[in-house]
Amino acid sequence: MGFWNKSLQICKCICEHGKQSIRDIARRTGFSRSSVHRHHQSREGRDVHPESWFWETEEGRRWLTRLVVNTIYTFGFKRGVGAETMSAFFIRLNLQEQMGCSPSALRGVMRRLEALIMETAKTWETEAVASGEVRDIIGAVDETFLEYMMLVLMDLHSGYILLEEIAEDRSYETWKALVDQRLETLKCGVRYLVSDRAKALIKLAEKGFGCLSIPDFFHLVHELVKSYSLSIGRRHKQAQKELEKAETALEKAQRRSPEGAAAALAISEVEACRQEVGRWEGVLSAYRHHLLSLSLAMHPFDLDESKALSAKQVENRLQTEVVAIETLVHEHELPARPEAMTKVFKQLPVLAALVDFWWQGVREDLKPMRLSAQWHQWACDLLLPLVYWEYQVAHTRCARRRARMQEALEGLRMAFDKHAITQQMAPEILQDWQAWAMQQVKAFQRSSSAVEGRNGYLSGMHHNQRGLPKKRYPVWTVLHNFDCRASDGTTPAARFFSRSFPDLFETVLARMDELPRPRRQLAGLA
Repeated sequence: MGFWNKSLQICKCICEHGKQSIRDIARRTGFSRSSVHRHHQSREGRDVHPESWFWETEEGRRWLTRLVVNTIYTFGFKRGVGAETMSAFFIRLNLQEQMGCSPSALRGVMRRLEALIMETAKTWETEAVASGEVRDIIGAVDETFLEYMMLVLMDLHSGYILLEEIAEDRSYETWKALVDQRLETLKCGVRYLVSDRAKALIKLAEKGFGCLSIPDFFHLVHELVKSYSLSIGRRHKQAQKELEKAETALEKAQRRSPEGAAAALAISEVEACRQEVGRWEGVLSAYRHHLLSLSLAMHPFDLDESKALSAKQVENRLQTEVVAIETLVHEHELPARPEAMTKVFKQLPVLAALVDFWWQGVREDLKPMRLSAQWHQWACDLLLPLVYWEYQVAHTRCARRRARMQEALEGLRMAFDKHAITQQMAPEILQDWQAWAMQQVKAFQRSSSAVEGRNGYLSGMHHNQRGLPKKRYPVWTVLHNFDCRASDGTTPAARFFSRSFPDLFETVLARMDELPRPRRQLAGLA
């Protein structure tokens, strides 16, 4: 029996039977008299604060364990707070007599928690694979560079991280070996991969898994932004500075001679500068409008009429906006970026191919249902676009894009509610159809920005703790998969395996050993 369990047994005996001799406590607890005596002395040494008695009870010790484990779990693991800071936190709570609060003692608790987290996740994943139905993933692959290079594979449909592995290189062979191992463990395949245009990643999709390699729309837009945004913004800012100088010169000229030639010249200069500012404001507005239209074009539905689009139609719309940006740049004599534009134009047909691939999957899913023409029209022309735009509105941060989508959504909702099939359908059946539509909507993934966000989180954590041992990275992966909750309360693991899991923190807490003992007061005690 551990030290703290013995101490609790002795405290419980005293609470139940009142003040007793050492001999009586030893007889009732079954401990030796010397052990009871040492624990009694230790307890008196810990009784230095008004609240100290509470930590000697079973409830108090259980709450203290929860406090320590939760602090390390939430702030140490999830927020990158160091052991020295947590040590100071516990000392200011007057806990240095109740447990080991030194940084080294807390690091020992962290190592134990790491082992428990990894063991728990491995067990849950094994059980889920054995009993659950795992579908093909829509993968996002990328590399991130911290202290070590890490290869990342995430399922975009659920947000589940299948792979976050330190590697020496990012060649096709390395990627294939690591991904194959994980796919075999999880018993799933790959529907398509979204990535940047790294040759190894394209080869991984097309040769390794025989699936589509979709360009990352996030990277494509970023290519346009980094090519021209700075140039336009710099010209606009320079025009504003020139206007401020001209206005200052006008004020000085008017103070010297309001009706003089210098004042008249200054007025003309101000007007010219205002026209230049207005010109660049117009260029900036037009540029942003084309970027907005580019983003709204990459959808399987037309935003104005919510009709189904083909890959060719989407490609034409994308090309129209990119050509418009190129024309705008040429007209205003901005620096050309031919290499960047060539890269963008090359990706457009491959990116638009996702639309036809997605519609093919929808048709294959509907085929076994043998729907009539009216039902097929209801599902594809009303239900799917309605759920699609609802999902996009909920996940779009840009106010302008969200307003456009909301406008389309309102018209769709009215038509959907008035449709005869909708009005005659039982609520539970309609709910099943909506769940089916949501599954289809989530299968359209045009960007790997979720991976970029994950990489940014890892970078911040790594910076906060100034580098970490290799074994800490898998813990972060587990915390993301099993304890990162969406607005509906589900975790990536629950969405990936289509089943619920117990709370990770409560599971780990239940398996946690005794807290470390304070070094000074309890040294040498049995």
